[in-house]
Amino acid sequence: MDIEAARQQMVDQQVRAWEVLDPRVLEAMARVPRERFAPEAYREVAFADAPTPLPCGQSMLPPKLDGRILQALELAPGHEVLEVGTGSGYFAACLAVLGGRVRSLEIHPELAEFARANLRANGHPGVVVETADALRWVAQPAAAARGYDAIVLTASLPAYDARFEKLLAPGGRLFAVVGQGSAMEARLVTRAAANQFAHAALFETSIAPLIGASRPSPFVF
Repeated sequence: MDIEAARQQMVDQQVRAWEVLDPRVLEAMARVPRERFAPEAYREVAFADAPTPLPCGQSMLPPKLDGRILQALELAPGHEVLEVGTGSGYFAACLAVLGGRVRSLEIHPELAEFARANLRANGHPGVVVETADALRWVAQPAAAARGYDAIVLTASLPAYDARFEKLLAPGGRLFAVVGQGSAMEARLVTRAAANQFAHAALFETSIAPLIGASRPSPFVF
C-alpha cells in the first residue's frame, strides 16, 4: 500500500470534495499521519470514507468530517482549544498543527493513554490529554476566566447543552452536532459578547452521542 498516495487521495477525493477548501486545513490533514493514530489492525483502512474503529467501542470520525470541523473553527496560532472526546488523538494533532494549544478530555482511561502515546510518538507532546467526564469536568480558574478560542465536541448532543458555550472566550467558536437519528445538525456557536451567542447551522451528519448527555424530554399527549 502506498501510504502517501492514499493520504493524498483522502485529502483530494474526500475532504476537498466535501467543500473543505481552506489550504491550511488541507495541508494539516496531509501532514498528520492518520494511519499512525489508528489501531494497528485498522491502519490499512484508516483513509477510508468511514469511521475507523477504536478501543472501548469508539471510533475515529470520517476524514471529511474532520476537515469540515477544522475549517469551521478557523484556528489561528496560539488559540486556546478544548476538545471533548480525544479518541485516537488524530484530531487533536490536526488542531495542534493549525497552531492550537490543545487540552483534550477523554472519558475512557484506556483510550486516553492510547491517544497520549500516539501524540508523543508523532511529535505532539504539548497536547494535554486529561482523563475526565466532560459533563462533570470543571475548567481551572485561569482557563475559565480567559475562555477558549475554540471548543469542539467529537460526539453528538441529543439535546443542546449550553454549558460548553459558556467556556468560550469573546469571539470564540464552538462546534457541536445536535440531535438524534440519521439527520443531526452540525452547529457553530460563536460568542459575540458576554451573554450573547450566535448559532449557525452548517450541515447534516450523524455521529455517536456523548456518553451521559441529556436527551430531549419525550412528548406527552
